[in-house]
Amino acid sequence: MSSSSCNPNSLKKSPLALALTAALILPLTAYAQSTADDQAETTKEVKEETTSSNTTTLNQVTVTGSRIAKDTFNSVSPVQVINREETTLAGFNSTASVLQSNSVTGGSEQINNAFGGFVTDGGPGANTLSLRGLGPTRTLLMLNGRRIAPAGSRGAVGSADLNVLPNIMIDHIEVLKDGASSIYGSDAVAGVVNVVTKTKVDGGAVEFQHNATEHGGGEETRWSGMLGATGDKWRVSGSLEIYRREELQLDQRGWASDCPRPLYGRDATTGRYGAEDYIDPMTGEPKCWGLDAGGVTINTLGTAYMLGRPGLGNLGYYGTYDPSMLDQLPPGFDYFNRWRPNASITDGDLPGFEGVDALGRTTFDPRMKKESLISPTTNVTGFLQGAMDLDALGGAEAYFEILATRRESRQTGYLQHTVDYAVGSPLLGDFSWLPRMSAAPADGSTNGKPIAARAFVGWGLYDNWQKVNFTRATAGLRGDLGTSWNYDGYVSYARSKADYFTQNRLTSRIAKSYDVVSDGRGGFVCRDTSDGCVAAPVLTADVIAGNLPQAYKDYIMQTTHGTTLYEESTVSFGVNGPLFDMPKGGTVAAAFGVEYRRSEIDDTPDVNSINNNLYNFTASTPTRGKDAVKEVYGEIEIPFLTGLPGAEELSVNASARYTDYDSYGSDKTWKLGLLYTPVSWLSIRASRGTSFRAPALFEQFLGPTSGFASNTADPCNGWGAFTDKSSNRYLNCQSLGLPANFQQNSSITVVTQGGAEAGLKAETSKALTAGIVLQPEFPEWFGDLSIAADYYDIQVDNGVAKLTGAQALALCYGMSTTEFNAGTGYCSQIKRNANNTLNVVTGYINVAQDKVRGWDYTVRYTRDIGPGEFRANLAISQYLEQAGRTFKTDRFKDYSGMLNAPEFTGQLDLTYAVRNWEVRYGLDWMGSINGYEYYEKYDNKDYRPNYLMSVDDYFLHNMSVRYKGDDWMATFGVRNLADKNPPTVSTGATTTIGNAPLYSGYDYLGRSYFLNLTKKF
Repeated sequence: MSSSSCNPNSLKKSPLALALTAALILPLTAYAQSTADDQAETTKEVKEETTSSNTTTLNQVTVTGSRIAKDTFNSVSPVQVINREETTLAGFNSTASVLQSNSVTGGSEQINNAFGGFVTDGGPGANTLSLRGLGPTRTLLMLNGRRIAPAGSRGAVGSADLNVLPNIMIDHIEVLKDGASSIYGSDAVAGVVNVVTKTKVDGGAVEFQHNATEHGGGEETRWSGMLGATGDKWRVSGSLEIYRREELQLDQRGWASDCPRPLYGRDATTGRYGAEDYIDPMTGEPKCWGLDAGGVTINTLGTAYMLGRPGLGNLGYYGTYDPSMLDQLPPGFDYFNRWRPNASITDGDLPGFEGVDALGRTTFDPRMKKESLISPTTNVTGFLQGAMDLDALGGAEAYFEILATRRESRQTGYLQHTVDYAVGSPLLGDFSWLPRMSAAPADGSTNGKPIAARAFVGWGLYDNWQKVNFTRATAGLRGDLGTSWNYDGYVSYARSKADYFTQNRLTSRIAKSYDVVSDGRGGFVCRDTSDGCVAAPVLTADVIAGNLPQAYKDYIMQTTHGTTLYEESTVSFGVNGPLFDMPKGGTVAAAFGVEYRRSEIDDTPDVNSINNNLYNFTASTPTRGKDAVKEVYGEIEIPFLTGLPGAEELSVNASARYTDYDSYGSDKTWKLGLLYTPVSWLSIRASRGTSFRAPALFEQFLGPTSGFASNTADPCNGWGAFTDKSSNRYLNCQSLGLPANFQQNSSITVVTQGGAEAGLKAETSKALTAGIVLQPEFPEWFGDLSIAADYYDIQVDNGVAKLTGAQALALCYGMSTTEFNAGTGYCSQIKRNANNTLNVVTGYINVAQDKVRGWDYTVRYTRDIGPGEFRANLAISQYLEQAGRTFKTDRFKDYSGMLNAPEFTGQLDLTYAVRNWEVRYGLDWMGSINGYEYYEKYDNKDYRPNYLMSVDDYFLHNMSVRYKGDDWMATFGVRNLADKNPPTVSTGATTTIGNAPLYSGYDYLGRSYFLNLTKKF
């Protein structure tokens, strides 16, 4: 391919022109992708297959996006089809990795296995799917046309977990990137993904796949078996598989662990970033793992400000002292409140310690490199389906389907610990003279006593782990109503039961360990030893260095255990069939149905979490609630014209749904679509409609979860200096009688809870799609070419957002003085106490708006070359806008082109099949990013002199080869052929791992090799 065809600059001028040019120069296509208008190709893929005979029967199929069965694969909305054989050739070892690939997501960020150490909906270890970047709760996931219930751990379970999906039983996957709530109900805002299993299996198959990384860690292994049989009036098939992914630790990838740095400040001469990074005086090199680059304070003693000698390169603090005192300082001394043991220091207020500042203190422990980069998991999945023909009820077929999975996942993180020594505590030892440093912590860990000293200690590693059991059972009956209509009714029950565990330090045990008496031998024991209490260690340099007694660590750290139960029951019945024939068109068809669905969540955290007894961890209370919905829907498709000059096809599809939720009431959605094919090689399609998302159960019923906001979030800090004396904020702060120079000195207590009591309602959205499909007729020697370009525009209104404590305070103090003093509206859950500390209760409310617009371009080409067939696919996604705002009074801010939100992504797939062999080359492209434009546009700030926020085009190359025997198949390949690392950015620019963005679009594994072996019998 010529270099110009992948020039990003030319692409930005005209992506469609690039797609057309590329298609003519070199046939292209994104792996396993077909447009909805590739009728001949995709109809073959949506077939009922009997694996033992290689014969296929084309039946009427119901394509994702419609309830009407038809014998073609035309659709008013673009549908992407992914064939499983192609995903295996691409090297994917799980359905989750297929669905989270850029070819499906268009580069939008996904919660994958690199997010194990972060707080995410669904809990650690869950993998979710977000289309169009609108979030996993706005994407509907289905298995064989029936929605998959949420699964996961902790209180915020609201989306399907991709880990529950089978692998070997999958025939293909259909991806509808368009709103479809009028067809499927809630959640189908950004699109719908339907995983379709093989319907008929005769015989069996076993499959083994192993993905090995060149640099170790993160290896994947899957063993799968499938077995089925069919009779004259029955069929049954099933599969069992074990998937295991090994842990990838930070130290197994140099880019993640060698030397994370802020990369702050650009050198004016070289243009390189890091010119203002702190230089470690011990090495003369920029400091790695600083507080602004993944490190934490360890090997440090905190005290009140005292006079001491600075450690090499450290600066003292003078902010609370009279500047004239600077002249009175002894030479070589400064004021410090953080200290590091140094036996060579013999003078000052704290002999044996050197003063350290925020940059010079110790922040790195080698054990930090053992944290999980990719978390390990073991998934066991069983799937069973069957059907039997009945000589009754219109030739009915009774069918069933059972999906059962168990996920065992684990995440390893690093923990900083603090040992607080109260004023006058015998545990101060030789430091009993130390004055008061700070007030008693609010958590009661020092038994209400003020603190004299705090040891910042490196605790080491700790684990989270989960055991999630998911089951879905479905039973149904389908058959004919008369000669042309048919019906399908089913009941389904899904259950996710999770046990989650965390190694936590308990505040009550820490408090007991501080309450000590002499043991008569020069040491100390707990006053109360009833639960095996072990006294905290006496303050020494050895303790500060992190050498804590193991018995003490074992006593205060316990394994906490919570459970999450999510249940969903569904009853559905639908009919579809022809109504009448149009005079110059085809047969008008319709579908109608009713559905009832009931969901319930019961998350019960460990009793220590409920009682706010977790030290330095967020506390949470039970999340319990339920909701139910009754729905009626209808769809009609009218082919006005068929087979006429200038109108090969002109059809309209219309659908509507009425929904009634117990929680918030009723709603209506609709969609109208048009498909026009004036000539056989040209089709035009468009649709417009509305969708909705009912609030997830956790958004309604989340149990109160406590946390803290910075004291800087108090709206009245320094209120007397506000320039606008007529602002509500100024007047409200003035009305409280606070000093004009008031400053909040305490953290703000924030309790977050569900929004059911506040009347949380459903999100609503409007979507517009419009596309053109070209299938020009060329001479046979040229091959077959199809080109599609689809525009989409989705806006979500009344979006559910979780208000932060700072946002709630800003809203309250921005109200009129009358409303403010009445304590209504946003102020109803805010309390300023007698000592001016603040308590805020906040949660989920309907305020946010999101908008996404863009283009999807697809080019497909096939041609016989020599003895084989060449296939090429190209897919390009272009985001014109990815914008959002929390409040309607805010400005829409477009973050397209920011870090983790590229404007362009693309996938190229080239395959050549000859006889028993097939060779594939794949290319994934993430477009370049200029993260500065956002801040220039909305904040009028230029961060180019400060942060590295730009990323060059990012390419991943993949190669594979497959050989097919009569009843066996072997596939071998290499992913990330060039061993490409993720790009480098400043740590202050976005959330990072090392200096790489935390983003699912980049490869963290490096070069990897995969082998797949399949044997049929």
